[in-house]
Amino acid sequence: MSDSSEDFFALPAFAPEQALQQLRRWLREQRALSERGASFTLAGSEVLRLGVQGAVLEVQLAKRPAQSPEWELQRCTQAADVRRVKDEITRRLRRWSEDD
Repeated sequence: MSDSSEDFFALPAFAPEQALQQLRRWLREQRALSERGASFTLAGSEVLRLGVQGAVLEVQLAKRPAQSPEWELQRCTQAADVRRVKDEITRRLRRWSEDD
């Protein structure tokens, strides 16, 4: 028997460009954020930046909305990382709306 049976259960390769498109679409549905090029704003303050570097989707997320925010960089190399980033964005949006 060949080793091809191991490949049968392998996850598909991570496509950062496709993940970026899906994440942007999801962010637009969040209604609280406004898209400005490669970034998203909340009430006029930039809170999220997206980009692709090689095989990695890079997400810079502000710790809190501000004119000059402190950024946290998160690198996504698989679909599970993108789901974690979405969860973190949801938590922060909820927290930021409660702080107002």
